[in-house]
Amino acid sequence: MKFYAFHLMPYRHLDFEKADEYRSYWVNLPSGFYDPTLGAKLYHEYIDQLVYAADCGFDGISVNEHHQTAYGLMPAPNLIASALIERTRGRDTKIAVIGRALPIAGNPITIAEEFAMLDNLSDGRLIAGFVRGIGCEYHSSGVNPIYSHDRFHEAHDIITRAWAADKPFAYEGDHYNINYVSCWPRPVQQPGPPIWIPSQGSGETIDWAAAPQRKYPMIMAFSPTEAVVRFHEVYKAKAREYGYEATGDQLGWSTPVYVAETDEIAEREAGPHIDKLFNHFFHIPVEYLFPPGYTSVRSFQAMMEFRKGIGTEKLELKGLLQRGNCIVGSPATVREKLEALHARTGFRIMAPMIQFGTLPDELVRKSTQMFGEEVAPKLRHL
Repeated sequence: MKFYAFHLMPYRHLDFEKADEYRSYWVNLPSGFYDPTLGAKLYHEYIDQLVYAADCGFDGISVNEHHQTAYGLMPAPNLIASALIERTRGRDTKIAVIGRALPIAGNPITIAEEFAMLDNLSDGRLIAGFVRGIGCEYHSSGVNPIYSHDRFHEAHDIITRAWAADKPFAYEGDHYNINYVSCWPRPVQQPGPPIWIPSQGSGETIDWAAAPQRKYPMIMAFSPTEAVVRFHEVYKAKAREYGYEATGDQLGWSTPVYVAETDEIAEREAGPHIDKLFNHFFHIPVEYLFPPGYTSVRSFQAMMEFRKGIGTEKLELKGLLQRGNCIVGSPATVREKLEALHARTGFRIMAPMIQFGTLPDELVRKSTQMFGEEVAPKLRHL
């Protein structure tokens, strides 16, 4: 099993009492809540935390993309990835951008070029994560969610062809028409960086990712244990339909993880910050998260089944732990939870969220060090 420290970079200095008066922490939360002086310090703090995770032996450090929200301060994750690459120069640490929202991009060639640059700067350490972006992103960008899948597939095809081609080509699609596609620079990794697909469990996305010409790892994000098991099994079943057996290297999980000396200490230290994540930052109306046309009815029903209560009712730490929405405990407890899920699905990619909600720097570093020293080394054999 391999471990990739994941970070959302939330604005943890938010006035939550006043922010709760708004319909959502996404899309229409006034940017006046953001203090640039505090925010600038947060960026440096968060970058340092990810570099510290590399120091603690994580196989990779991971960032992602979100827009118009206090939930994550990375509208341009490539910029953060560039800083991380420089801070980890000369190491084997992977830099995972999981992921860029392809359908809301005006020109996919820009993403192809940016990722190629990052792959060059990192000497071939980049992992490229591609997502459709959650529904809120479509409200923020003005892109019609009905075309989300189609734009995603076209953008993906342009990017992967651009990485591999050594001469210009023309692309004609329903959403992108480009006479000359030529990626300068070309990526170090050929035909391109490895591609991961973070997902909430969309059946269409699983089907597409598992196809034999792709076999992209699917990373279940913020999903309770039973959802991870279900959707990993869906992926494996789809692979069998395609005529092959999926391996654990195609299955991943990303969730908040906190490690402390004992379960009691861990729950006491992490509890208030887990609360801020699930009961505040996740305050998103269903119509924001799943705008009409964004996903099929079948996928919507499947995903909502496992999202019960998130963003709509007060969630207690005990219930979240029972459902497996997060892992909080001693090193032994955290190992036990991960071993148990591995026994059920065989997944080999783990992306623990080392910071969540309002978790302060000293606790992030404490948990990260304990995970790196007392959890990861004893699970790598899986």
